[in-house]
Amino acid sequence: MTITQKTEANAIVLECEGRLDTTTAPELEAVLLPVFDTNPTVILDFKYLEYVSSAGLRVLLKGQKKAVAVGGSMTVRNVMDEIIEVFEMTGFIDVLTVERI
Repeated sequence: MTITQKTEANAIVLECEGRLDTTTAPELEAVLLPVFDTNPTVILDFKYLEYVSSAGLRVLLKGQKKAVAVGGSMTVRNVMDEIIEVFEMTGFIDVLTVERI
């Protein structure tokens, strides 16, 4: 997975490309959680993310909890239908702020 970090308005944007699975979830966690220490508003751009496993879902949940802990927000945007289905089946659609493509 490739993660590109940018600043957009008052938010940090992490663009994720590839697969978020057991192998790549630690990479996202290592980038995502520390970002909240510098900016409480984080956007995960999943426009080019093809797959999310349960390991990826755990990282997203950790990110959401960290956002709440610092009084910030985490938005997942440009989510493909296949990943939306995973969010719906797991109940994450109700936990995360999700913007579809």
